[in-house]
Amino acid sequence: MIKTVLFDVDGVLLSEEHYFDASALTVWEMLISTNYLALSPEQYKTDFTESEIAEIRARVFKNDKVLKFLKSRGLNANWDMIYLTFSYQLIHLLAQIKETEQERIEQWLSQEMDRSTLLEVAQVLNNYEVEFDFDRFITDFEATTETKQGLMNHLDVLAKEKLGVETSIFKGKGSLWSVCEHVSQEWYVGDKNVLSSTGRPSVQLGKQGFLANETTLAPAEEISEFFQFFIEKGVSIGIGTGRPELETIQPFEHLEWLQYFDTNHIVTADEVLKAQKEVSGSISLSKPHPFTYLLALAGKNQDAAECLKQPLPLENGDEILIVGDSLADLLAARQMGCQFAAVLTGLSGKDARSEFEKHQADSIFDSVLDVKELIESIS
Repeated sequence: MIKTVLFDVDGVLLSEEHYFDASALTVWEMLISTNYLALSPEQYKTDFTESEIAEIRARVFKNDKVLKFLKSRGLNANWDMIYLTFSYQLIHLLAQIKETEQERIEQWLSQEMDRSTLLEVAQVLNNYEVEFDFDRFITDFEATTETKQGLMNHLDVLAKEKLGVETSIFKGKGSLWSVCEHVSQEWYVGDKNVLSSTGRPSVQLGKQGFLANETTLAPAEEISEFFQFFIEKGVSIGIGTGRPELETIQPFEHLEWLQYFDTNHIVTADEVLKAQKEVSGSISLSKPHPFTYLLALAGKNQDAAECLKQPLPLENGDEILIVGDSLADLLAARQMGCQFAAVLTGLSGKDARSEFEKHQADSIFDSVLDVKELIESIS
């Protein structure tokens, strides 16, 4: 009997599309804006039309093939996808000037790269005719069997292959990752919320953000009734999401969903990043690590270190259902010994069915609302 249901948010309850739009705009800005690599500043602006955003996304992520590839390797966080995509382009661009700028390249890759470093790189790149190459990303990453956070390690391998430089700066969530994250937040939450979201002011003002335009993956009122169903059945519900707290709580309030949850069991990227700094060292606690769901199950008042000591698989794992749209969610559920219900409303849509079947998801549904049938059938 299922006693607890933990939901992912993106691709399950809310659409990921605007996150992917913001991700593409982030990579694009960091390549062309004078605030970063400045390779085509005349093309940069903050008020792209929907068709222009679609065109940029299609170019940067190769009609979403890059996103789908990364998700198939268990990577779930948009910030990590941005970081991998931009860093790969950076390596590719540096490879085009290595014959004359090897000494500078070695210097840049010998320490953490922050925005000031990118501005130095920009000054040098603008003395050359260089070009992007979004086509080779998948080819170069298919050459490795790395999955999840290990994909970042492959950036260091590519730096050695393409630049002849031994480095370890790409493998962790360092300064460059933080720059990518901040630009992404500017695009997603907009000028009004950047400071409260990140603790840092905008580098580039003029972004309205996507936060106020969330799209639900089923009618909002039907999802409200869906949550009420669990309460009436005596089934506890919680959230384990890679979204930051602002981007979770604010939409839930606006959609009048928050009333159905104990916020102690709504775990977001903010709690995961905080725990990672406190207890885990270099190990990522984001999905597919089970920590997000373990904390959502225990409650945010649970000490992170104690939460991580929880023996896995859980003794009562068969009483817990995790509902997600990605391989990362499934892998987390498997480590916990929990049941897993896949929903086909994520990036790959119904095409994800074969992947979930391959990994033996316990249930596969077209919509999150269909989970109600599962609960009714076993109660």
